[in-house]
Amino acid sequence: MPGSGQAGGSRVPAGGIDCDIHPAVPSIKALLPYLSDHWRDMVEQRGVHELDSVAYPNNAPLTARPDWRPASGKAGTSLEMLRTQALDGFGTSLAICNCLYGVQLFFSEDMAAGFARAVNDWQVEEWARPEPRLKASISLPCEDPEAAVAEIERRAGDKHFAQIFLTARTSEPLGRKRYWPIFEAAARHGIPIGIHSGGANGVPLTPGGWHSFYIEDHFGNAVAMQTALASLVFEGVLERWPDLKIVAVEAGFGWVPTWTWRMDRQWARFRDEVPHVAHPPSTYIKRNIWFSTQPIEETDRRRDLRDTLDWVGYDRIVFATDYPHWDFDDPRYAFKVALTDDQQRRIFTGNARAVYGLA
Repeated sequence: MPGSGQAGGSRVPAGGIDCDIHPAVPSIKALLPYLSDHWRDMVEQRGVHELDSVAYPNNAPLTARPDWRPASGKAGTSLEMLRTQALDGFGTSLAICNCLYGVQLFFSEDMAAGFARAVNDWQVEEWARPEPRLKASISLPCEDPEAAVAEIERRAGDKHFAQIFLTARTSEPLGRKRYWPIFEAAARHGIPIGIHSGGANGVPLTPGGWHSFYIEDHFGNAVAMQTALASLVFEGVLERWPDLKIVAVEAGFGWVPTWTWRMDRQWARFRDEVPHVAHPPSTYIKRNIWFSTQPIEETDRRRDLRDTLDWVGYDRIVFATDYPHWDFDDPRYAFKVALTDDQQRRIFTGNARAVYGLA
């Protein structure tokens, strides 16, 4: 559980990099100064209400720790609290912001593009510019690839952004050709892509239809991530753009070994169907994809976690707290196995610096 247990004798290195924290838009009114005149008028005329998250409803007691909530409003809306709790509190030297504002919820592609632009401007002015330890992620209207590429072009080279932000649940599997312009632009500019668990595509998470409980939705995050990454492999995205850097965020990594073995086995039997996939899937997983720690699968036997870490690779894992959500990971207690100094340096700082090109 978050903040519990022992650190396995490990000492957290100073100046760690947190690859997943969540500044939250306080309300739709906070975005009005960053919207164009047209979309500001549309918000008022249409009476657009708040975009709330099903996964982290504002009023649910377990959405965030009580002491991480401001006196009023959502957790994650106060820069001062974030500085104290997530940066100073965890000894973090740099953090990657993933804003979960649902720009993909708009049925109007133009409106989604307008809000994505506003969210990105808001991230810079309200978070990244006043706090140099924060790096933003480029929010995209991903169901409109032309508009998504335009937003990438607008922000490419901006030092306030560390990556492109996508979700695992898109309207089609993420490797499909409709999304290729996004990957081409990312590769051309050398911008990593963070694929975060979740998303809102109007499609059931399970092959059997809609589930009944939140626990099923939360459990399914790993399955959705597996589907998205497998699509990137089998549709040939990672073969076509071999320099792409993909970070799988907030879906764990305990499933990676068996998932990869299964893909390799299927590729060996059916490779004639996908001649554009020149190598076993494990080659692309080991070359192009990194995994964030949170939520770490906490095995009953510590050696099982050790075996998993050994297989995934200490050069493939980046640390993340998931602040301010209820299932966050405290860096002091996240690992229940002892790590060598080199392994800790890689996970807490080195790998993130390599992925994001940080000095």
